[in-house]
Amino acid sequence: MSQNKPTNERSSLSARKLRGVLLPFPTPFDAAGEIDAAALRANIERWNETGIGGYVALGSTGERVHLDEREYALIIETARACVPREMTFIAGAGQQGTDATIKEVRLAARAGADAVLVITPHFYRGAMNHAALYKHYTAVADASPVPLILYSIPQNTGIALAPETVARLGEHENINGIKDSSGEMVGFNETLRLVRDDFAVLTGHAAVFYAALASGAHGAILAAACAAPRLAVAIARAFDAGEHALALRLQRKLAPLARAVTTLHGIGGLKVALDLSGYAGGHVRAPLEMPDDAARPEIQRLLDASALTPDEEKLLQTSTEETSERFE
Repeated sequence: MSQNKPTNERSSLSARKLRGVLLPFPTPFDAAGEIDAAALRANIERWNETGIGGYVALGSTGERVHLDEREYALIIETARACVPREMTFIAGAGQQGTDATIKEVRLAARAGADAVLVITPHFYRGAMNHAALYKHYTAVADASPVPLILYSIPQNTGIALAPETVARLGEHENINGIKDSSGEMVGFNETLRLVRDDFAVLTGHAAVFYAALASGAHGAILAAACAAPRLAVAIARAFDAGEHALALRLQRKLAPLARAVTTLHGIGGLKVALDLSGYAGGHVRAPLEMPDDAARPEIQRLLDASALTPDEEKLLQTSTEETSERFE
């Protein structure tokens, strides 16, 4: 194993640090397509007050594939300066080649990431079997100065990390968890069965958030939660307090909004939802497109429907007090 990796990295990103709700925030671009760093800072400062556990910069939602190396570092550095040290801060990474991925995770670490969320290589899809993926992730983990979280999003890549592959990779001291965005619960549950107890299994699919928690997930990295952070946090906290009826009711508020700002309207839809919620969503970069004007009233309706009622706010506060240690 490489000697350049610190020996105490697992303790620096314990399973506790990966509980609750993490936000994979979008990158705000202005009308000219330039990064709006001021908007990003303002968004993070507001999200810091919502009870979330941390952030993921430059995941799929952050349009990593549309940024050059300088912009990649700029986003991580800008966000790092605004994220309190007690909150988890992860950067998305992963190129098609192993050497390029190692270079990128080292850049993310220098820019301030506590850990990296590494997507599966997928261009040579037919060759990405268990052995190839195991060798790739092991080489990256050996070389990375910060812990790795595996990232499986087969709807984008066509590559799903098999539970057996995840469990074997989880034996590596520098691989601490997985974000599974597939929404497929059979494989999710098998992963939970096979991995070590302190390996963090996170869902990235808002429609199955409650189901994932009920199965034993540590938490979630949810794009839709960027527009409705308190709702997502309320689901996690109600579940943890044993308020299952409340958690399920809140999940049913989240699911339609999540579908609209991911599946139906994509990242552009999420940015519209942020604008409508008082955050700075901004524009997407081509070839992505913003939704047409007809989508805005529908997204607004779903945002309104997802708002917490006074009684839910009260129950959320009770759950917060009862479970504060877990979510510190």
